[in-house]
Amino acid sequence: MIPKALRDRLGLRPGTVDVRADGSALRVEALSSDELVERGGLLVTAASDFTINDDDVRDLRDADQR
Repeated sequence: MIPKALRDRLGLRPGTVDVRADGSALRVEALSSDELVERGGLLVTAASDFTINDDDVRDLRDADQR
């Protein structure tokens, strides 16, 4: 579960997310439209243009350790 404060900061809303392995971490991206795009040879739903920084990633990782 992603903590509410972090969800609010990132603008995440209830709905579908794309979760995938990224090295030893997980990448979670909110899906915002029905449009399909090709990324890395896979068709995925385009995510928002919102980006997160290193502190956001640390918060997500730390939340998983609790």
